[in-house]
Amino acid sequence: MTDQTNFDIAVIGGGIHGAGVAQAAAAAGFATVVIEKSHWAAGTSSKSSKLIHGGLRYLQQRQFRLVRESLRERNILCTIAPHLVALNRFYIPVYRDSRYRPWQLRLGLSLYTLLGGLQKEHRFFRVPKSEWSSLSQISTENLQAVYCFQDAQTDDRKLTEAVIQSAASLGAHLLCPARLESAESTGQGYKLSVGEPGRQRTLHARVLVNAAGPWVNLVAEQLSPQPPMPAIDLVQGTHLVLDRQLSQSCFYLESPEDGRAVFVLPWHGRTLLGTTETRFEGSPDQVAPLPDEERYLLNVLQTWFPAFATQPEAQVVERMAGLRVLPDSDGRPFARSREVNLVTDDRARPAYIAIYGGKLTGYRATAEKVIALARKNLGPGKSGLDTAGIRLPDPSG
Repeated sequence: MTDQTNFDIAVIGGGIHGAGVAQAAAAAGFATVVIEKSHWAAGTSSKSSKLIHGGLRYLQQRQFRLVRESLRERNILCTIAPHLVALNRFYIPVYRDSRYRPWQLRLGLSLYTLLGGLQKEHRFFRVPKSEWSSLSQISTENLQAVYCFQDAQTDDRKLTEAVIQSAASLGAHLLCPARLESAESTGQGYKLSVGEPGRQRTLHARVLVNAAGPWVNLVAEQLSPQPPMPAIDLVQGTHLVLDRQLSQSCFYLESPEDGRAVFVLPWHGRTLLGTTETRFEGSPDQVAPLPDEERYLLNVLQTWFPAFATQPEAQVVERMAGLRVLPDSDGRPFARSREVNLVTDDRARPAYIAIYGGKLTGYRATAEKVIALARKNLGPGKSGLDTAGIRLPDPSG
């Protein structure tokens, strides 16, 4: 809790992007406050695939810049948070009916390695046929090839908590639980009305950053005058947790129904299975896994790991759903860009910056871009700390 009322930057939202912006703002020496209505990583930031990765599948849409940036961020996070982000092996089986042939996958993995900087530990290889039987009883019927490469896993909730703790250690003020009731432009920034348990407060900020994730346009509607609000689609992604672990490694699979990428991952001694892409309408507070999504995911497991899926003790013990913010389009969500879109009231001197979309992996890079925009209004800041060199704390103490 803080009695300070005047800030350079106020951040709305305590997910990974809000935490990242708060850390970067505080590292730059700006007086910063972050406002979160319930708890850190309450939304999609704790309901992701738990991956810190370049996004191999984004090469299909030729999103080379996004993949290169994400791979760079993966390497940075492995360095500054080795207790939270660690590399693991990912296996990709190629079957006779797979959408991509072995040579195409080999080409894609070669480009992925190149964009990642050609480090030895990130190179891929083709798994010998003699070793297929050791891959967690994966189906070998019509199996033509298996490739292995490395990407990283994390605990998304703990990562968000670590970033917010780092922000606090750098001087950011944390208001949680606290709710933005309204914000009015003053010509010099924003006057914010904030509700906390037992009291109402008025804060002033020269720059307001809307990092509310799927609530981004709902927050924008509380501002006066209302800032630009691009049309978006909310796309639900559901994950299942099964009560035992299939493998210590990860599998990158195709859904037999539509060819989408689905991951099977180790998760705290259990198995994480996901994700789906289902258009969502309604309040983000009401997002919940759907029976059809569970059936879809379990069908992936049944198809490629029939021995594991049919054992009676392999039970679903947790279901989680988060929401992605994607550009409005009639096309399939799977094919849309995952690049972040930063929307401002004035590109030359913004007092309002909103984060639309973005990936867990790229939170730090997104925060850098937000602060670069904020500096057009605020100036250079009182400090020059680079978050790429700040080791993240252990949120568990």
